[in-house]
Amino acid sequence: MNLILSKVSYFSHLSTEDFLAIQNKANKRSFSAEQIVVMEGDISGGLYVVESGWLKVIKMSMSGREQVLNFLGPGDVFNAIAVFTDHPNQATVIALEDSDVWWIDQDTILELIQTHPALAKQVIADLAGRILHLVSLVEDLSLRSVESRLARVLVESMEEKTVTRHKWATQNEMASRLGTVPDVLNRALRKFVDEGLIEVNRHQIRILDIDALKSKIE
Repeated sequence: MNLILSKVSYFSHLSTEDFLAIQNKANKRSFSAEQIVVMEGDISGGLYVVESGWLKVIKMSMSGREQVLNFLGPGDVFNAIAVFTDHPNQATVIALEDSDVWWIDQDTILELIQTHPALAKQVIADLAGRILHLVSLVEDLSLRSVESRLARVLVESMEEKTVTRHKWATQNEMASRLGTVPDVLNRALRKFVDEGLIEVNRHQIRILDIDALKSKIE
């Protein structure tokens, strides 16, 4: 527990005493793949920290179509808006694989933020970062083609010209992230393959021509 909390920027400037207070009040919760962690519209006034596994944050239409807003992995924090605004959950969070998260109640967080300016500053920076992410997402969905969105995701996700594909990273999940449907995504992937930009394998996507791929980002 100490290890995962120590990686969370929110708590990096807390005293040992306050850090232990957070640790003592945190509750571990385990979720299986496809289990809902947080439901949009519900009230759950607490901060979540991912210890292990991967989760997705989504908005869902009345017809059941989903738009992925973000993916969350170890060390990521979520549900901050509900904690600091007293509003219902603004999105649904679902486990993509077996996952462990820690839950810290709202009162504990709010008490600490009153006496720790560094914590307040970090929270503001984190929320600002979330806004920038959502603005970028709106820009992508509104102004960029699927090919352009795909190229951007590949460029931003690659490490040493390789994009690792998690077991849960199906075509459906990737399409939801890009705001499209699997058939359209598959056509875009095949086009990139035919143009010699990428090589698609079961567990990874290799970037063969990074400059040409970047040129696809409008």
